[in-house]
Amino acid sequence: MLRNLHPLCGIVLGILLAPAMGMSGEIQLKETWSIDGDQLDHPESIYLHRDSGFLFLSQIGGGGGMAKDGDGWITKLTTDGKIVSHKWVTGLNAPKGIRSHGNTLYVSDIDRVVAIDIEAGEIVKEYLIPEAKFLNDLCTSDDGTIYVSDMVASRIYQIKDNKASVFLEGPELEHPNGVLVEGDHLMIGGWGSGFNTEDFSTEILGRLKRIDRNSKEITVITTDPTGHLDGIESDGHGGYFVTDWRIGKLFHVKADGAVTLVKEYPQGVADLAVIAEQNVIIIPEMLEGKLTAYQFHIAQ
Repeated sequence: MLRNLHPLCGIVLGILLAPAMGMSGEIQLKETWSIDGDQLDHPESIYLHRDSGFLFLSQIGGGGGMAKDGDGWITKLTTDGKIVSHKWVTGLNAPKGIRSHGNTLYVSDIDRVVAIDIEAGEIVKEYLIPEAKFLNDLCTSDDGTIYVSDMVASRIYQIKDNKASVFLEGPELEHPNGVLVEGDHLMIGGWGSGFNTEDFSTEILGRLKRIDRNSKEITVITTDPTGHLDGIESDGHGGYFVTDWRIGKLFHVKADGAVTLVKEYPQGVADLAVIAEQNVIIIPEMLEGKLTAYQFHIAQ
C-alpha cells in the first residue's frame, strides 16, 4: 500500500497498542504454503474469484504506490499457491484493490479502475477518476456497483451504471483504506485522523466502521482507535480479519467490536483473502515480497 516508512513508528505504536490488543489463544494459525522470491514485487491485494476457482494477486512493482510507470501487473494462482501465470495482465501502474462481478475483475490503479475480462485475461475498460488522490481498496456489490476508497482524500467513490461519483466523503471516514460490501452495508477500515500527506502518518489511529449503503448512516464497530487499517474480510463466523499495514499486524474483530491481535508481521501486511468455508486466510506481505496461506481456527 505504501513503502519506505520509518520502522520506529511501527515499534512505538505497537507498544502503545499492546495492552489493549495482546495476543490470545482465541485464534490459531497454521501455515499451509508460502511464496516469495523474484516473482513477487510489492504484492498488495489477493482475491479469490470463486467462479473460476483462481486467486488473483495485484503487484505494484518497484516504482512505488503512486508511480504511473506501467510497471504493475496481476498474477494468477491456484488456491494451493501454484503460479499459473506470473504476469497474467500487465500495463498497470500501481494496482491495489481487487474484486469481481460476474466474469469481470476490477482493479484500482491510482486514479482509475480497470476492468479485466477474466476469460480473455485482457483489460476491456477503464474508469478514470481525475480528481482522485490515491485510490486504494475496492469492492463490489451484488448489483454490480463498485466502491473504491481514496485514502488521501478521505473519500469513497462508487461506479454505477458506468459512471463514477462520490459516494461519501469527510473526516468521519478517517481516511478509509479497506472496504467490504456486506448486503446493504459497506464496511470500511480507517487509516486514522490527522492525516499527514507527506508520510501518510496520522495523529489518531483509524477504526472499523459500517455504513448503511442506502441511508449512509455510519456505525462505529471498534470504538477505540484500532490501527492503520488496510484489508478487511469476513471470517465466516460473524467477525472480521483486518490488517494494519503501517504497524504490521493481523487483527480479529468480533461482531461486538472486541479486537484480538492474531499475529505480528514486518511492516506492509496488505489486502488479505479469506476462504471462510475452508478456514483459510492468505496474507500478502508487500514490503517483504511474500504471500502466505494459513489454516485458521477460531475458538468458540
